[in-house]
Parts: sequence; C-alpha cells; structure tokens
Amino acid sequence: MLTTEELNRYQRQIVLPDFGPEGQEKLKNARVLVVGVGGLGSVAALYLTAAGVGTVGLVEQDTVSLHNLQRQVLYREDEVGQPKLELAVKTLHRLNSNVDLVPHDGFLLPENARDIIAGYDLVLDCTDNFPARYLINDVCLELCKPFVYGSIGDTQGQLAVFNYQPPASNYRMLYPDEKGLVARGNINKGVMGVLPSVIASLQVNEAVKIITGIGNVLKDTLFTIDLATMETHKFRLPARV
Repeated sequence: MLTTEELNRYQRQIVLPDFGPEGQEKLKNARVLVVGVGGLGSVAALYLTAAGVGTVGLVEQDTVSLHNLQRQVLYREDEVGQPKLELAVKTLHRLNSNVDLVPHDGFLLPENARDIIAGYDLVLDCTDNFPARYLINDVCLELCKPFVYGSIGDTQGQLAVFNYQPPASNYRMLYPDEKGLVARGNINKGVMGVLPSVIASLQVNEAVKIITGIGNVLKDTLFTIDLATMETHKFRLPARV
C-alpha cells in the first residue's frame, strides 16, 4: 500500500492514464541495479530514485574527477577526489528517503556479477567498457533478467532493451565480435555534456515501462540518436531462439 506521503509525492505519475496507484506500487516493489554511476548512471540513478523505485542498487568504485563534472550531474566541485558511490548514496537519499539504496563497492567482475545481479529484477547497463557489457549480458541471460543498454560517444547515443520476454535479442547479437572489441579497448573520445542525460533518461523510461507494464517496451530494437543532427533511427534486432 502507498502511504499518504507517497500518494502526494508521486501524484503527477499516478494520474497518468494506465498508471494509477497500481503502477506506483509496482515501482515501489521493484529492485533495479545500476551498473556504473558515471555519465549515464548518475542520471539514471537520479530518475529511478525520484520515480520511487523501491530498491536501487549502485555498482561503482571510481572517484570524482574534475572532468566528470561536465556531464556527471550527481557530483560537485568540492567533491573531487571523493568516492562516487558514497556521494551518490548520500545525494540520492536526500532526494528520496523512501528508496532503499544498496551500494556495491567495486567493479562488476566475473567473480561477483552473478551474486549481485541475482538480487534485482532488471539491470541498467551504464558502463563504458566492453568487458562489463558482455558480462552483464551473459549473466542476465543465465538468470533470465532483462537489462537496458545505453551507450554514448561524441554526439551519438544508443539504447536497447535486451533479454526481455525471451526469446529476445541480446548484446552479443548486436555486437558478436567480443574478442575484437575487447582488444580494441575503451577509446577515450569526447562526449557532448548533455548526451548522457538524454540516453540515461530513456533508459529509465524503458525500466519504468518494464516494471509497470505501460507503453511499448523497446524490445528487439536498437534506438540511435545524433544530437548534432537530431536524427533518430530504429533498427530491428533478431530474437534469440
């Protein structure tokens, strides 16, 4: 049951068609894991918390750098050098004390990924490296968990929902050459400061739709956007048999 305070806090969502108190209760009972609390993850964590997702897990081990502040909106100048995870939990708790924030201090690795992901209903992939993306993909496939993929670079972003209502597409079907991508490594190129906010907001939107059952989930589809041209595209992905 929603409390009087929750009914007031979330009233602008609750009045939406097909949402109602039932949708808000589904969010309250949901458990969502955010892997990476950087550009994508800092925005995703903010909106998941604001929306009233009952449990939000955060996986992170980095500290705040000055160059992060151009796009990682959870952090401030006087927090440079401090642990992102600790700061994120503190800020998010101030935003919504009703949400249970679960810190996972460290990187997502083959040794811990299964145990961490098993405790959640779905995963938001907010990472910036190929090994982590393949790891999330494979563990979510094993555990039958959907995950929302987001990727950014320059002025371009990608979004997809993988492993949702199998048979469904997954990350390896989009990028089958794991060996080649991992060997290439993470290319440190520029990114438009607002781009993570655009893609992360869309990731949260897909998560909310998955949890509540409203709208049409971006299943078996890759969505792309280029902020320089404002061109968007959708590409159908094959479903895993």
